[in-house]
Amino acid sequence: MQFSDLLPFTPEVGYLGLSIISFFGSLIPFVPLPSFLLLATMAVGDKFDIHALALLSAITSTVAKQIIFYASSSGRRIINESTRKRMKPFERLVKRYGAAAAFIAAATPIPDDIVYIPLGLAKYNPKRFFLATFAGKIILSYVIVLLSSFFGLSYVEPVVESVHDSSIVYIGIAVFAGLMTVIVILMLKLNWEKILGHVAPWTLKDDEKS
Repeated sequence: MQFSDLLPFTPEVGYLGLSIISFFGSLIPFVPLPSFLLLATMAVGDKFDIHALALLSAITSTVAKQIIFYASSSGRRIINESTRKRMKPFERLVKRYGAAAAFIAAATPIPDDIVYIPLGLAKYNPKRFFLATFAGKIILSYVIVLLSSFFGLSYVEPVVESVHDSSIVYIGIAVFAGLMTVIVILMLKLNWEKILGHVAPWTLKDDEKS
């Protein structure tokens, strides 16, 4: 299979197209793949400025993640009181390490929404979240464009060539997104007082400082 078979968009969409695809691709939880592939493809050759590509990708994806963050924060209203009580120790944990967690999630190709959604539920500081996420997205975007600019797509082509049916990839993405959603739901069901009571007893203290 050719690399282009997995990419539903062509580099001809330009900077505006990349911005739109990066935004909406990042807005869909756990499915960032199309925008990453497009960014890598556009960075090959000298048709587009790699700095502009990295900046546009980082800005649009960060704005999308900020929306997910605020949506998760608003979602607290529909969580019952007993669930919110169970979540309190976890909220204190993520508030202490929230910036580092947001940065690592943004700077690496992990499913970052599994970090961002709990941060929103925990009412983490929005400004700190934005800055940490943007810093991480800048790094990730530059890694992608620099690798593609210097080495072309040779670093992903061996993986793509081993795939014989593109539908398998999309089914796998859908299954993966479903599993991540289940994990987030399970996080709401866990008794965090018992889980964190022994390893991080300070999370049981009623201290609302962020």
